Amino acid sequence: MYQEIVNYTNKHHVTLIAVSKTKPVEEITKLYDQGQRIFGENKVQELVLKYEALPKDIQWHLIGHLQSNKVKYIAPFVAMIESVDSFDLLKIIDKEAIKSKKIIPVLLQFHIATEETKFGLDMSEAKGMLDILKINPLSGVEIRGVMGMASFTDDIDQVRREFKSLKDIFTLLKKEYFSTKSTFCEISMGMSGDYKEAIAEGSTMVRIGSAIFGSKS
Repeated sequence: MYQEIVNYTNKHHVTLIAVSKTKPVEEITKLYDQGQRIFGENKVQELVLKYEALPKDIQWHLIGHLQSNKVKYIAPFVAMIESVDSFDLLKIIDKEAIKSKKIIPVLLQFHIATEETKFGLDMSEAKGMLDILKINPLSGVEIRGVMGMASFTDDIDQVRREFKSLKDIFTLLKKEYFSTKSTFCEISMGMSGDYKEAIAEGSTMVRIGSAIFGSKS
């Protein structure tokens, strides 16, 4: 299944993030040996342990909700933080990135699903933040695009509408705030059950776990 997904994402020029949360180092190593280099984790503690145990050319993406007080543990090595859902969090990532003498790529997470439990910005919050950053930019972070999670539903039309809404958000932000920034180019959406629909709606990154590793930990 892994190779089938690799072939599909490569064909569409989409980055595959293998979601390795709850999976042991041995399973991640098997995928690494097949050429996978980008992995996504939800929890900081688990991410730190895996970073220490695995090859250092792995690019680690933090894809879960990130608490401000835990940014410092991953700032020195994280390749991307996909789940920036507040201005306060962005400012803390910036501060920790500067301490680590690096620039951390981030994605702005938007709430596009019907479930209330999903984290994420709305458009007014994002615009308010970006208006401030126009005047007072941050030097330790680089906003590369947007991320979102569709509703957990069998209604594929609803899922596609939600993916389309994230693509529309990306397009609007690109036009209004990032028109001169070629690095603002990522739309991270789509998981094991809906990555093909996400790609059809414009995804540039898919986060796939169970379809690669299986659903059991």
